[in-house]
Amino acid sequence: MYKLFLTFRYLISKWVAVFSILSVWLCVAMVLIVFSVMDGFLDNIKQHSRGLLGDIIIDNSTLQGFPYYEEFSAYLKEKMPEEIDVVTPVIYSYGILREPVSSFTKPVRIVAIDFDSYCAVNNFRESLYYDRYYPDTTSLGLVQQPVAGIDMKGNSILPERLEAAHREYLKNRDEDKVDHTDIAEPDYRSPHGVGGFEQHFGLPGYEGNPLPGIIIGTDVVFSRDRNGVYNRNILDRGAEIVLTILPLTSRGTIAENPIPVAMRNIDDSRTKVYEIDKICVYVDFKLFQEYLSMGPLERVDGSFTEPRASQLLVSLKDGKDYNKALPKIEEVWNEFLGTLAGNVTRYEADLLSGVGVDTWETRQQAFIQAVEKEKVLVTILFGIISVVAIVLIGVVFYMIVLQKTRDIGIIKSLGATSVGVAMIFIMYGAIIGVIGGILGILTGTTVVANINEIQSWLAAFNPSLQVWSPEVYTFDRIPSVVKPSVIAAVFLMAVLTSTLGALVPAMKAAWVWPVKTLRYE
Repeated sequence: MYKLFLTFRYLISKWVAVFSILSVWLCVAMVLIVFSVMDGFLDNIKQHSRGLLGDIIIDNSTLQGFPYYEEFSAYLKEKMPEEIDVVTPVIYSYGILREPVSSFTKPVRIVAIDFDSYCAVNNFRESLYYDRYYPDTTSLGLVQQPVAGIDMKGNSILPERLEAAHREYLKNRDEDKVDHTDIAEPDYRSPHGVGGFEQHFGLPGYEGNPLPGIIIGTDVVFSRDRNGVYNRNILDRGAEIVLTILPLTSRGTIAENPIPVAMRNIDDSRTKVYEIDKICVYVDFKLFQEYLSMGPLERVDGSFTEPRASQLLVSLKDGKDYNKALPKIEEVWNEFLGTLAGNVTRYEADLLSGVGVDTWETRQQAFIQAVEKEKVLVTILFGIISVVAIVLIGVVFYMIVLQKTRDIGIIKSLGATSVGVAMIFIMYGAIIGVIGGILGILTGTTVVANINEIQSWLAAFNPSLQVWSPEVYTFDRIPSVVKPSVIAAVFLMAVLTSTLGALVPAMKAAWVWPVKTLRYE
């Protein structure tokens, strides 16, 4: 009982302990804030990477692709009906994007997709700008340019299909079925801007020749201001652009003359993975399979080659583990190759032999591991800084022991053991850790919850204090998440380090001899 009594008595009477509490408080808050920001950044990277790629990736890592992808897709669904949800083919190539009016020109990576199945495999539809506000109006088929007219009140009005789609969006938004908080809605009704739509004084409608639609990575064309807002009005929806295809051989040389294709900008995609958004454009799979000579081609003998795809993306059914599904899919692929034995050409056999099966995590492993290593490095650095708290607690407690030597001698002369005296200061250190830990967690969680508002407040005084600029980073807001497991770990470490800091002074107190301390009293 005397241990608790003296512990709390020292805690109340010795104001020097406030410095120990303050050091633990600040260290806990600092570590929690840094951990939360790093965890938020890492979680965002993983979420968007998986959302873009799907669960399983099958390809041979060449621009030539591989044949029999359709047959294997059907075979895979037949062999694993309980695990496989959707399989979609993708073709990758390269080209030059040019906007004829402004002469804007930029090299791009062409991603040819089957739009509906691609959106079913991953979260690609969620990255589309116009499709969010005008649901189901984005298409990679033949499209014309939508034109906004002017009503009797002087407001812009779009063609009926787009108006109906927008009314559906507003209905779902009001019922909280869609998220509408992260990007600005195109204000096409405003007299000062038509939200990326061409406008004339007349009835709304469509104009221009029907051309294939193209979805452009947001950062390919559009630029952001300091607030992270994109200027999309520099390229209207449905505007005509030219995509020049550069068919490449396996050696990286151009296989034939570049192929210019007139297309219409139907939407822009922001996956929030900047390395993708700054270079990728998305086109129709079947159309570009033909342009790239990866579709069925007639041989001299009248037979046809097998169509090819660069990649197959596989999504699993809910609750299925992609790491467990990976070896099964590899086994099915090997079985499928066995069914083709003797029925493929040497060229096809070479393409099929290089096919591998990976998870989305394996494909993004290099980048994810880099971020995780940065997290470890930051943890080590702040761990070193936190040693200051241990030293400060040790110094404060050592001063208390020196001041309370007489009290310790009296306590031991009345029967207290060395272990009991040591426990007074160990418990003292633990309580310092508990109090400082609680205050640090409350401070850290509050800062994390309002970190973007705090940055905006600081930037209002001085723009140079805006450390997270949407012009540079992929995410508009500072990604942060406070995980209960991190809170528990940081709190536990606060208590342990405080206890550790009190250990040496506690041993000093335990070694005090009552006779020596009371000799001159």
